Amino acid sequence: MLSRAFSKPIRSPKDGERSERWSRMGLDQFGIGGVMEDMPLSFCNRNHDHDGGRIGRCKKCPAHPTVREVLGSSVGVMGESPMAMTEKVVLSTGKRVYGVKRFRKVGIGKMEFVRRVERVARVSGNCEYLVPLSAYLYAKRMKFVVSDYYPMGSLADLLAGARNLGHTALDWKQRFQIIVDTARAIAFIHSQSPNLSNDTNKYIQMNVHGNIKSSNVMIDVDFSARLSDYGFVQLVDRLELATDSWHIKQPPPPPSPPPSPSPSPSPESLFSEKLCQKSDVYNFGVIILDTLGGSRAVGLKNCILENKEEIRDGKAEFFEFSVKGKERKQAFKVLEIGLSCLDSLTDARPSMDLILKSILEDI
Repeated sequence: MLSRAFSKPIRSPKDGERSERWSRMGLDQFGIGGVMEDMPLSFCNRNHDHDGGRIGRCKKCPAHPTVREVLGSSVGVMGESPMAMTEKVVLSTGKRVYGVKRFRKVGIGKMEFVRRVERVARVSGNCEYLVPLSAYLYAKRMKFVVSDYYPMGSLADLLAGARNLGHTALDWKQRFQIIVDTARAIAFIHSQSPNLSNDTNKYIQMNVHGNIKSSNVMIDVDFSARLSDYGFVQLVDRLELATDSWHIKQPPPPPSPPPSPSPSPSPESLFSEKLCQKSDVYNFGVIILDTLGGSRAVGLKNCILENKEEIRDGKAEFFEFSVKGKERKQAFKVLEIGLSCLDSLTDARPSMDLILKSILEDI
């Protein structure tokens, strides 16, 4: 069985025991420790509209966590970036597990934050390939969202576990399913109404994800995939987004005729541009090449293009998994789709509808 992804446990300096002091510091830092009243979370009304949207007040719904429970029940950090920190939260009953993303710096006010998160929650709840949101909090010193927890972790976790820790590697069928599910999620997002406005502080662009990367592709126990962090880049300051070392965007082409081909940008060579669907497509191409040939595959784009025939015929090794016959042809076709997503000419990149149609032709 594939080794499960793991989170970094929150431990005290002594004896490796869990740090209760950390939880107390978290409560005190945000003004809800000691004898002060616990703060309610807001419930994302994905499927119903009763009881005013406050978590814990609806008798028709299962119990939901409060702020005190969230901060006091964190058992590990699942991931960190300049934008946010994601934690695993296990409630005291042990029956409910959540993922909590704490934003480092939110760039909008409370009313707009609430409006955007509620819209994202409604849209996410209508797509089985997006991670649904359960609740959120906007307080003076703390802003976070609560979502479903996926015990297998992210695609990045599984790929790194196999490459660096000797865990069982994903086979082609599992990788293919993850790529297809991710494509379906992005295509669904791109089908949404953009909801543009002249006031850039009072709208959320619903037809763009903006932060597509392997660590945001969450894997369920059956190896189906759900895309997380939809809309989150439009909650934080742009400065926080621009410094995210996992977020790769291709610079726009120069106005003059393009020079000779150059290597694809590395994660350290970032370019932050206005949110657009073509950037989502590019980052999906990064996921494809990483999933097929390893994290260095994106930087070897030109080499791959020069040796496509040899890769297709099995004379040159590229895939980091065993694949033969019909499955090899299928994997090679997905590779070609990934390369088309990485085209340096923005307009030459295919739409997600076309990408999804091409991928599904072989199912």
